[in-house]
Amino acid sequence: MTYDDIPHLSAKIKPKQQKVELEMAIDTLNPNYCRSKGEQIALNVDGACADETSTYSSKLMDKQTFCSSQTTSNTSRYAAALYRQGELHLTPLHGILQLRPSFSYLDKADAKHREREAANEAGDSSQDEAEDDVKQITVRFSRPESEQARQRRVQSYEFLQKKHAEEPWVHLHYYGLRDSRSEHERQYLLCPGSSGVENTELVKSPSEYLMMLMPPSQEEEKDKPVAPSNVLSMAQLRTLPLADQIKILMKNVKVMPFANLMSLLGPSIDSVAVLRGIQKVAMLVQGNWVVKSDILYPKDSSSPHSGVPAEVLCRGRDFVMWKFTQSRWVVRKEVATVTKLCAEDVKDFLEHMAVVRINKGWEFILPYDGEFIKKHPDVVQRQHMLWTGIQAKLEKVYNLVKETMPKKLDAQSGPAGLVSGDQRIQVAKTKAQQNHALLERELQQRKEQLRAPAVPPGVRIKEEPVSEEGEEDDEHEAEEEEPMDTSPSSLHSKLANGLPPGRAAGTDSFNGHPPQGCSSTPVARELRAFVEATFQRQFVLTLSELKRLFNLHLASLPPGHTLFSGISDRMLQDTVLAAGCKQILVPFPPQTAASPDEQKVFALWESGDMSDQHRQVLLEIFSKNYRVRRNMIQSRLTQECGEDLSKQEVDKVLKDCCVSYGGMWYLKGTVQS
Repeated sequence: MTYDDIPHLSAKIKPKQQKVELEMAIDTLNPNYCRSKGEQIALNVDGACADETSTYSSKLMDKQTFCSSQTTSNTSRYAAALYRQGELHLTPLHGILQLRPSFSYLDKADAKHREREAANEAGDSSQDEAEDDVKQITVRFSRPESEQARQRRVQSYEFLQKKHAEEPWVHLHYYGLRDSRSEHERQYLLCPGSSGVENTELVKSPSEYLMMLMPPSQEEEKDKPVAPSNVLSMAQLRTLPLADQIKILMKNVKVMPFANLMSLLGPSIDSVAVLRGIQKVAMLVQGNWVVKSDILYPKDSSSPHSGVPAEVLCRGRDFVMWKFTQSRWVVRKEVATVTKLCAEDVKDFLEHMAVVRINKGWEFILPYDGEFIKKHPDVVQRQHMLWTGIQAKLEKVYNLVKETMPKKLDAQSGPAGLVSGDQRIQVAKTKAQQNHALLERELQQRKEQLRAPAVPPGVRIKEEPVSEEGEEDDEHEAEEEEPMDTSPSSLHSKLANGLPPGRAAGTDSFNGHPPQGCSSTPVARELRAFVEATFQRQFVLTLSELKRLFNLHLASLPPGHTLFSGISDRMLQDTVLAAGCKQILVPFPPQTAASPDEQKVFALWESGDMSDQHRQVLLEIFSKNYRVRRNMIQSRLTQECGEDLSKQEVDKVLKDCCVSYGGMWYLKGTVQS
């Protein structure tokens, strides 16, 4: 079927948007046309009643609409050609539109369907209107729109769409292919001068004429790629400055040998310029380049897992990179203990530059690049000085025991020897046995020195032996999961209840009990403020969850804060009890998988609001039951409080203290899924 055979065709245009809409009739008498389907579509779109707003007035889908869309934004390289009498006539194009079928009638059918469903629901609900409760309605008065708000509204997507929809359509008249007016317009595609004398400007060689016809592509500055994020196109990447190329590659790859970087940048790039650029965005680790932390975590960003600021994340990642400058292996638990960051953040750090090995830890992802070390000793020396400065900052922030940096990486140095996990465990056990007696004597002497001035004459104090249970647990955990650190500093920190060496005795803690007068110290006041603020928000916490929140709080504090002096578990528990909380002895089942810290449950006994009595009754219920049904809680609250509590009051108490799982209610943190 040609355009001249079409019984009905109309067109309209929106000039400002350069948008054309063409409505074309469908031959409903054609044997290939499915009449039942056309009737069904018309019924879905217009419904059973036809009026002047109907899309298909004949109750049959008898027309199809085509809408235009721009195929390209740059049409300067395209032309319309007409070949006539051995001559090729070219006319430049200023716009190209492609017509595609429009399915707006389907949207109209969906809208009709939703209207019918809404009407049916309204009819069903109207029968029960008399039984509905009176609902409170909040009335708000709109404020005058500010100039800034008006500009945001004008630039919004909804406003632009509305303006486009408001532009009126200009209806056009269609002329067939063989119409005289069509033939008249077609004559404009022919060049009026046909003699070769008049076209003297086209007397050029074929190559020059081809260059004029198809000039080389010259991308405008605005069309150049702005930093590819996830998927890199090497063709687009090489249009950027060298410094941006290096930064983008390192940000995406994270760890890369220098030889691989040079192969990606191309053979024409000067290696000296690359060395200058790489040192601005990466650090040297075992002869390979690792992207700097502030490149991955910009200043105003935060962790997607824990929400800690970028500054804390950069410190933690720098610690991981620094550990890899000393050894090919890093233990995840050691990193988490030192940095006080959550497991997901630490795992992200390690996955950037290492691979996990079962029963060994995390190994640096690339082999030692001795060739680069030998070839560029000046760069190695400069990086060594940078790492020395970073080490000093980390020792100050994390209270690390000063350790010597690895030997200077020169031409004769090689990768550190690998030690298996079993060997590390055996070394740790041997050192623990050798140092235990010495450390115990030192601890006993410090106790006597601190206790002597505070004890009146004639008073004897019962001394308790130092438990070795923590040491055995640490060794057992290392055998099952990851190797423990074999350095003496690590062993000392474990025997000192997690405090840095040299500070364990300074905390005035004997077996976890704070001495007299410590409640007025800045550390105790800061800890008390944290505990009170935390329980005012959550009411019920296990010791395990409280320690996790405290570690997150520590990670957000600035370096040198008083809480970094070391807080023992016992000191934390005593502070909780002193803050008006009580320990709830929840009867966990014998086969529970909860750890000892998860079985210690603390709750705020009095918060000063109207629900204190209800919460106390609820906590007494859970001191005798591990899990309880809601109806039992409801009846017990009614019995103890002497009044019928509303559903909202019961829901508030349950929300403050409990969680629901499998139809039963548990205290927060005690449910074992």
